[in-house]
Amino acid sequence: MILVNYFARYREQLGCGGEKLPLDASLRTVEDLRQRLMARGETWAQVLGENSLMCALNQELCKLDAAIEDFDEIAFFPQVTGG
Repeated sequence: MILVNYFARYREQLGCGGEKLPLDASLRTVEDLRQRLMARGETWAQVLGENSLMCALNQELCKLDAAIEDFDEIAFFPQVTGG
């Protein structure tokens, strides 16, 4: 089982803050997870398909090729800018 969290406007656009998903052999990387979530429909593909998408694995920024394991926490969030 993995925990997936959505933050900031992603949470609002997707209508959920997070979910638990079973980990199977087809989910090896954060990108695999992203592709599976994007297959849910247009809104999911639009939100998670953004070029500026940021992700974290176990509360540390990561790249989409990061390997995931059972009990990992993956977060998706938009790029944040400050001023």
